[in-house]
Amino acid sequence: MLSAQRQDKINYLNIGLMFLSMIAAFVMPFEVFLFAYAFLGPLHYLTEISWLHDRKYFSTGKYDFLILLGVGCLLGYSDIAQTYNFHSSFTQMFFELNLGDKLILLAFISSLLFILVKNVLVKGVLIVILFGFIDGWFAPNYTNAFGDEVFKPNYATFAMTSLLPTLFHVYLFTGLFMLFGALKSRSKTGLLSVACFVAVPFVLIYVLPNTTLFEITTYGKDSYFAEGNGFYNLNFQILKEFELADMPVEPGFTDVFDRPYVDPLKAFPVIFYSTPGVLLMRFIAFAYLYHYLNWFSKTEIIRWHKVPKIRFIAVLLIWIAACVVYLIDYGLGLTFLFFLSFTHVLLEFPLNMMSIVGIGKESVAIMKGGFSKD
Repeated sequence: MLSAQRQDKINYLNIGLMFLSMIAAFVMPFEVFLFAYAFLGPLHYLTEISWLHDRKYFSTGKYDFLILLGVGCLLGYSDIAQTYNFHSSFTQMFFELNLGDKLILLAFISSLLFILVKNVLVKGVLIVILFGFIDGWFAPNYTNAFGDEVFKPNYATFAMTSLLPTLFHVYLFTGLFMLFGALKSRSKTGLLSVACFVAVPFVLIYVLPNTTLFEITTYGKDSYFAEGNGFYNLNFQILKEFELADMPVEPGFTDVFDRPYVDPLKAFPVIFYSTPGVLLMRFIAFAYLYHYLNWFSKTEIIRWHKVPKIRFIAVLLIWIAACVVYLIDYGLGLTFLFFLSFTHVLLEFPLNMMSIVGIGKESVAIMKGGFSKD
């Protein structure tokens, strides 16, 4: 257990890292994200999975994690099969049944059962019932331009599928984990760091100038788009779903969002050069960069480095190999590390649920006994 003074130093360090992440995201948002995701991301995935494994994934059941791992395998296989155009019958079924979104939501809600329910049979029955509910929730509700009945996401389903493993993971759950730690240790500097964490996006969007210091480079555009397989799609979906492109921008930019099907290349000006596109990217770059820095800065608290030497060496070798792949071809790195990236998100779900439950418990304890901890 660290002393209060040592915890305060780590919290002040994190506030400093937030400031650095904010400045970096303001100066070159796209390139900062690409760097953080390629070179800090894989080391984070590997070390966190190792750390979660040693803590039994914060689950009540010894084999609960296999469900999350299985979802990761299905999503990873579907992504590679679609990218390289093989096993088309599987990818078509996966798409038509909207299994990707259903499995993500199933994994997330099931994680609450993993931390609260010990009986295996009860857990299994509840998961089956839960999947039936989710399957009905995602039933076709829209006829597309080709006359096909498909599911059209609303704000809730978009947030729980597209944002859950991306921005919710790196920003919302990071903030909740920080808040849980601050409440549990009754740390005032911990609460200060949470307040700063919440304030930074507002500074990036509403305080700092909305003009870019450096336009995105050609390499940045190519890597972010990654021949249609990159994070470009996340930006496009957010701008479209939340109608952020309706903000005052240059003439013609919003037109691409009014069509049922859009050529991604025609949306480049919105994503890379419009005011809402740049402001959104600032937030994404900050969220991802600080998410990784926060993990590594708390090594002394989390102690993710306390693992067998052979495993630590294996982690470093895999990380180096991942960095090499990204240097050779960024799109190739995204494809081959998708499974690792997505699976670490899934395996963290029980910890996310534990943080949410823990915040509730600590808040009740503080209301009853005050902030001081005996």
